[in-house]
Parts: sequence; structure tokens; C-alpha cells
Amino acid sequence: MSRNAAVTRAGSERALAVYQELRARPDAGFDEVADGFELSADERERCRRELASLGLTTPGDPAAPHAPASVVDPDVALLRLLRRERDRLRERLAATSRAHTAIEALAGPFLRAGAAPRSEVEVEIVTDPQRVARELTDLTDSVRTAVHVMHTGSVRREEMAAELERDRSRAARGVRIRAMYSRRVGTVPEMTQHLADRAALGVELRLSPVVPMNMVLADENFALLPTDPHDPESPVILARGPGLVRSYLALYEYCWQAASRYGEEPGENGGDGLSDQQRAALHMLASGIKDEQIARSLGVSLRTVSRLLSEVMQELDAASRFEAGVKAARLGLLDGDGPEPGA
Repeated sequence: MSRNAAVTRAGSERALAVYQELRARPDAGFDEVADGFELSADERERCRRELASLGLTTPGDPAAPHAPASVVDPDVALLRLLRRERDRLRERLAATSRAHTAIEALAGPFLRAGAAPRSEVEVEIVTDPQRVARELTDLTDSVRTAVHVMHTGSVRREEMAAELERDRSRAARGVRIRAMYSRRVGTVPEMTQHLADRAALGVELRLSPVVPMNMVLADENFALLPTDPHDPESPVILARGPGLVRSYLALYEYCWQAASRYGEEPGENGGDGLSDQQRAALHMLASGIKDEQIARSLGVSLRTVSRLLSEVMQELDAASRFEAGVKAARLGLLDGDGPEPGA
């Protein structure tokens, strides 16, 4: 356990004790209760922030710090949190739907009208499922370097054996295979075994709470994705040419870095002390993305982004964001391959 993880656990225990005392003494103020536990200024502020972030207390009047604190029942706080997360998920899904509408438009008349040279980009809408299956079969024989796959749900039972056979064929030729699944597939017994079988063949696997769409990318030259991410039976976009496929690969890389490695619990990270959310914020910071865009991408407030980056700086023992980015690069935290030898 890292030093920060131990501090967080101790802080949670103190916050729980303060919360229980506030519930037992509804007329007492937060500072009055904190005085009773002889908390330091840092411990007091940490407890205050933790209870507020969990929705267990609501901000009081700054001009009257000794006024009674507003304490929220745990079940009410939980319902509010679930409601906020539901609303955020709806916003993300709506944003994904708008993006796919734009992709469909670009993949249609604009590209066919010559927005990109025919020699560099080829795009078509495929409605025949058998044609899609043939393209995936041909891809197994033609791919040279890497295949990157997203799955929004479980793989059909009748397709599992074929997928494993494709993995064997690609791995035997030294092709890198990456696959990303929705975290909920881990609750499906058949999928649990299927993931274990793929991992045994050398497939790199990650799980994410939100996977935006089904997607297959290969060699920066092939892309297969749906015209409607909410309808698995919808026609698919078949694109060839690096001019377009690299854009899809950039989206894949972003989702990949924000996902958890297969076999890790959500929030585990191989011992570097960073949660999935902190790691995603660190990657965007290192890419030069502003706080406002980080907040939109993660679906959180600017204040939360500031807190996440402060926690990253503390974990890396960095005095500035720039120093945090330098240390993260040196430790290999920005490439997903772990620390550099001898770091």
C-alpha cells in the first residue's frame, strides 16, 4: 500500500467518526466536533472535504463556522450520487451519439465527393452481415502488426471459438492484439472464461465502465465500426486508409489509457498509487489539454480536476504540474508499459 493510500484510509476512519458524532449531536457545529477529536488543521480540512465530496454534509455559512452542520443521511447521499452519475452517463451517451452522426455524415457524401483522395481513404457502408464476417476473416490473414478491438458487451457464444482461433493465428505471426470490454462482462460466467482464454493466448485486455462503441482497427489502415452505436444490427462503416483510421486509433488510445488492466480491480494500477481517474487526468495533462476540457472528458467539475491533479502531484512528490508530467514520463506512467528499467 502506498503512503498516500494509508493516509486516505486513516482519513476515512476519522471522517466516519466525525460524521457519526455530527449525527449524534445535531446542534453541534463541524469545528466543535472536530475539536473534540483533537484533529490537526490538515486532518480537520481533509475530513471536511471528504464528507462534502461524499454528499454526507452540505456547505454551511462560511461566516458562521460554529453553526450546526447540515448532515445528510447516507441513503439520501447515495441516491443523490447515483442520480448524478446517471445524468453524467446520459450526457456522455448523447455526446457519443452526436459524434457518430458526424462520422456517418463524413463517411458518406463528403468523402465520396473528394474530401480526401481516393488513393488514401476508402469508405463504404456495409449492410450485409456475411460481408462483415468475411472482412474480419480476411483481416486475420492480412494484418501485419496490430489489431485493436472494442466490445460494448459480451461476445456471442457461437462466436467465441472463432475469435480464439483468430487470436491463435495472429499471435503465431507476432501480431499485437488489444481488446477492450465493458466492465460488466466480468459478471458473465462464460465471458469470464473467454477472457481468461484470450489472455492465455497473449491478448492484452482492459475493462472500462463505459465503452463507446464496437470497433475493430488494424495496422492504421483498417477500421470497422457501427453507424449507430446503440443498435448492434445497424449497418457498419468500413474504412481503409491511414488518413481516417488514425483518428479512430486516437480515440481508441484515449479509451485504452482510461481503462483498467484485466485482472485488476477498478482503481488498481500496478503499485503506482494512481486511480483510473487520476491516471486519465495525468495523461490528458501531459498531452497539453486544459483543465476545462479534462473536466468535460471525465464528466466532473473543474474543482474535481484540480483535486485530481493535486493528488497526482502529491503521489509523485512533484512541486508543479510540469514536474509531475516529467516524473510520470520517466516512470513509464504515460505509455502503459510500466516503469523504465532502472527508474
